Amino acid sequence: MNSTPKQSKIGVAGRRLNIARWHEGAGRGQFRPLLMLNGIGMNLELLAPVARALPEREVICFDMPGIGGSPDPVLPYTIPSMALTTASLLDLLGIEQVDILGISWGGALTQQFAFQHRARTGRIVLAATASGGATMVPGNSSMLAHLSDPREYTVERTLRRNLASIYNGGGSGKVSLNAAKAPSPLGFSYQMMAFATWSSVPFLPLLSMPVMIMADEEDQLVPASNAHFLHNAIPHSRIEMFHGGGHLFMLSQRDRFIEKLRAFLDEDIHRG
Repeated sequence: MNSTPKQSKIGVAGRRLNIARWHEGAGRGQFRPLLMLNGIGMNLELLAPVARALPEREVICFDMPGIGGSPDPVLPYTIPSMALTTASLLDLLGIEQVDILGISWGGALTQQFAFQHRARTGRIVLAATASGGATMVPGNSSMLAHLSDPREYTVERTLRRNLASIYNGGGSGKVSLNAAKAPSPLGFSYQMMAFATWSSVPFLPLLSMPVMIMADEEDQLVPASNAHFLHNAIPHSRIEMFHGGGHLFMLSQRDRFIEKLRAFLDEDIHRG
């Protein structure tokens, strides 16, 4: 199976989004496509190692407005509006239902999408994420201070230095950030604003699909207590804790992450 994704820009809901599809058509009729929703300021290429490790199924990822290859948004957006945009994108791709892996900021969008579009949501994995800007247990204060300044992430010479310290903070494993691209100041700021004004707390008890929550005990950006909060609030959810992987444990401990992810996503197949 070709590990190079098919990339394109698609106009959807008044926005142009840069999307990538790995293993297009793989496992059709057996596996639901996996939609990956990325962290704040992170371009889709950073998740290529995860996508390549799942050759049996189609994997889809797109850059948020102003991130990676997606042009800046014309107006600020909210997480609920991006959930609608995501549903419209799936319509254009001819995909009725997906499993979703939501990482960090993308985990917030995953929660919102699962609430708004339950019939289109199979299984969801929430990794290194929280219930919203106002309701989460905050991370390391010095890291958050850096994160609040778009100039620290939208200038190439400081981007990788900051990503290394924040996204791998607390982790002992190496994470390659060579694929990182600086987001635009507007794109980064709008993502921050969307998360800061959003919370999933009111609807978490209404999520009835299978949910796996993953977190790392040493994550300094989104402390593990946020994962335990989600686990307690979402009925019948499961939790899987990692150790020493930092915020990007899904990359620094990829083999174990893929093993747990695949086992969870494939449960419906094994039962059948």
